[in-house]
Amino acid sequence: MARAIRIHETGGPEVMVMEEIAVPAPEPGMVTVANRAIGLNYIDTYHRSGAYPIPLPTGIGLEGAGVVEAVGEGVDLVVGDRVAYCSAGFGAYAEALNLPAARLVTIPEGIDFEQAAAIMLKGQTTEYLLQRTYALKAGETCLFHAAAGGVGLVFGQWASSLGATVIGTVGSDAKAELARAHGYRHVINYRRENVVERVLEITGGEKLPVVYDGVGRDTFEISLDCLRPLGLMVSFGNASGLPEPLDLQQLSVRGSLYVTRPTLFTYTASTEALRRSAADLFERVLSGAVRVEIGQRYPLADIQQAHRDLESRNTTGSTIIQP
Repeated sequence: MARAIRIHETGGPEVMVMEEIAVPAPEPGMVTVANRAIGLNYIDTYHRSGAYPIPLPTGIGLEGAGVVEAVGEGVDLVVGDRVAYCSAGFGAYAEALNLPAARLVTIPEGIDFEQAAAIMLKGQTTEYLLQRTYALKAGETCLFHAAAGGVGLVFGQWASSLGATVIGTVGSDAKAELARAHGYRHVINYRRENVVERVLEITGGEKLPVVYDGVGRDTFEISLDCLRPLGLMVSFGNASGLPEPLDLQQLSVRGSLYVTRPTLFTYTASTEALRRSAADLFERVLSGAVRVEIGQRYPLADIQQAHRDLESRNTTGSTIIQP
């Protein structure tokens, strides 16, 4: 038996409840992982609230790191392997769970469980955003909303290590300072500055080839207004809610813009793509190009408060749930 967080209905943080669950022997292709650290991500709140519908009742949480305790037939892992995951199915908010071996990556020496659980989803999201959705190059300038968030802090470091100039938006002076310490050349406090005007000032009126927007409704129009003709709007999250339906004519009048709505799960759909992305991420961490920032930790029993703090934008960097 293992303690796990489950939901039987969608709603606020209060719908998450602690239960004792059975963890049976793993079937072929599966392994049992004993979690040592669990990652908290904004997408978890979408699953909990029903914004992204999932079958109920269910476990919740996507990201974690731990030790293989048992293996089914036909897997390429052994008992004792240190592994991490972020796209292996629901149920990471648990002491132990069974997962498909093909969706696990081994953790290299030099990276601990907390670092792996804090960086997998955010780091692999960063990897596909700036290397595959839009291949950001040295000398280019881009805009990233919510620069002091979990993905934002990883993105700023990685992008700046490539030689790109990164502009970030934040909501406080403290978050601005944090963003600057993580690679952002320019930081805009959206509570007292006009984002579009500042982007025009920074770029000398040229605007940007790409904007990365994980905020959604509150920033979508702003992001479009920051793009130069033929620019790309990368809408990869909805922290403030879903954007209004897009009038395609607006892409025309703004200069033949492009919009994409990518997901990590598409970019890491195959085991090969998943492990290649993770290897690239771990290499960046081990080289020091990307530092893992853990801003806060919560016991598993305090998962409701962790969600409240995340949704209130009271967290910075990554959050670890301790099983």
